Amino acid sequence: MTAATELRAEQDRGRKAAQNREKWASVRTYVSAAVILFWCLAPAYWMVVTAFRDVGYTYDTSLLPTHITLDNFRTAFDTSFGNRFGQALLNSVFIGVTVTLISLVLGVFAAYALARLNFRFKYLVLGFILGASMFPGVALITPLFQLFTNIGWIGTYQALIIPNISFVLPLTVYTMTSFFREMPWELEEAARVDGCTQGQAFRRVIMPLAAPAIFTTAILAFISSWNEFLIASQLSNDATQPVTVAIANFAGAQPQQIPYTAIMAAGTIVTIPLVILVLVFQRKIVAGLTAGAVK
Repeated sequence: MTAATELRAEQDRGRKAAQNREKWASVRTYVSAAVILFWCLAPAYWMVVTAFRDVGYTYDTSLLPTHITLDNFRTAFDTSFGNRFGQALLNSVFIGVTVTLISLVLGVFAAYALARLNFRFKYLVLGFILGASMFPGVALITPLFQLFTNIGWIGTYQALIIPNISFVLPLTVYTMTSFFREMPWELEEAARVDGCTQGQAFRRVIMPLAAPAIFTTAILAFISSWNEFLIASQLSNDATQPVTVAIANFAGAQPQQIPYTAIMAAGTIVTIPLVILVLVFQRKIVAGLTAGAVK
């Protein structure tokens, strides 16, 4: 009886220890998530608060919104000080959509070839594509500036679109290659048996199944192009500059005045659509990123 009692007591202690470990693991997870959330959202929150604050209270340190006004948003679109935020917003949409579409078309076909077809130097090609994404943008500014100056492309849309494609395309190829690689071969073979050519099987069977991954890649590619600043700041002009460059060049009523509230309002206008896009389609993004992860 004593041995049985001791065994039960030992088992109870083991269960309590396991429960305590699980409880503290959950606490650490929630605390870590809260710290990361605060660290990431605090600057965005302060940007929104300042965007709605009257310009006379720009340096107010109150953590809650005070002296709320919408004048800063009107100022952001005002062109009387030489700011072209509205035009820059359209430029960013055009550049982002163009880069996304071209990268998807090229990336989907390249990823399918790398994942499903056998040819010489396949892994070497994939290595070069991924290696191209490792070059720092600052190292490419000088050669790109020299090249586009020689051919007369400085200040044109193609000077902004082509470098963006080179940065977005490796992400597209890598994401889509991982998805195509995990897709069962039997689906394509069944379509071939039913009389489809390889192109028809790709179009009618593979592409519909790859829709979540394509959708996810499109969102990530658009966000990457939308946020690009370094190269655009050197290769664009007043007519073609995207919003990232336009916000950095905001001018105030006085030569040395920095319109912080208008800059924050412009930043809010640029950021909120991306946040809404990610929140609305977050399930599709997760589904696309994890598609094919478990067979």
